[in-house]
Amino acid sequence: MSMTPHRPRRPKRRSPATLPLIGWREWAALPEFEVERIKVKVDTGARTSSLHAFALKRFRRGDVSWVRFQIHPVQRKKTPSLEVEAEVLEYRTIRSSNGKASRRPVIVTEVEMLGKRWPIELTLASRDEMGFRMLLGREAVRNRFLVDTGSSFYSIL
Repeated sequence: MSMTPHRPRRPKRRSPATLPLIGWREWAALPEFEVERIKVKVDTGARTSSLHAFALKRFRRGDVSWVRFQIHPVQRKKTPSLEVEAEVLEYRTIRSSNGKASRRPVIVTEVEMLGKRWPIELTLASRDEMGFRMLLGREAVRNRFLVDTGSSFYSIL
């Protein structure tokens, strides 16, 4: 029996007045990867969230595709380096901000922010040249938060 990760369900639409505020950059956690703090850029222009991952190794467990990879959760630092594994939901062609398209593995994991925890889809890509190790796209925040583009760090971890 396959234990394919399920696509995260979108929460019901709520009035913007009832949504908690987050800024354009925030602190989040990835509990399934034992990452207590990672600085994320909230990017409503990006549909999908992305995590800096390197040394990707694809493998199979039975009929299921998995990926093992390394992450550096601390911005501009090479340590700590964590090795994690996740089941692959699918492979998706993603066009980066510079217009270049690449085929990336998509995984599902939980993110935690402002006391809320929910599953999100994450593409895995090298973000070494980017300012943030993780990008939180609009699908991850839709109907959960209102983004204050002029502020940062409403969440304190």
